[in-house]
Amino acid sequence: MSRDPIEHLQHLYADAVIRYDAEQWGATWAPDATWELGAGRTVEGREAILSLWHSAMGSFHAVCQNVLNGTYELDEEAGTGTGRWYIIEHYHRRGDDGGTKGRLLAYYQDTYTRVDGRWVFASRELVPQYNGPADMSGDFLNFR
Repeated sequence: MSRDPIEHLQHLYADAVIRYDAEQWGATWAPDATWELGAGRTVEGREAILSLWHSAMGSFHAVCQNVLNGTYELDEEAGTGTGRWYIIEHYHRRGDDGGTKGRLLAYYQDTYTRVDGRWVFASRELVPQYNGPADMSGDFLNFR
């Protein structure tokens, strides 16, 4: 059974987030990848990206990231591509008061590259649409 390679990449990424699997998560990135998290936070290189991920994931009791819809285009000959995928994340942050529960609605603006026959992320830019209380009482960041 063949699987869509980019959809599979997205699902490997989200699966690794949910299971805190750093090895699997790190393997979804190209060695020279770039991760943009907004507010001027850009990390370059898989090892630096993985280091930041370890730090960020330590602030959560639990995270459940779900991949929603997406679209992409690949240039098979060049081994490159671009795409945009929407996610929803339910999380429980650590804290002295028991932590906070919240929800993130966002999309990733991606570029892909093929490395050793596998598609991986060359870059990911996280673009939040909502990040707040799980009851959705917060402000939407893309409100018009």
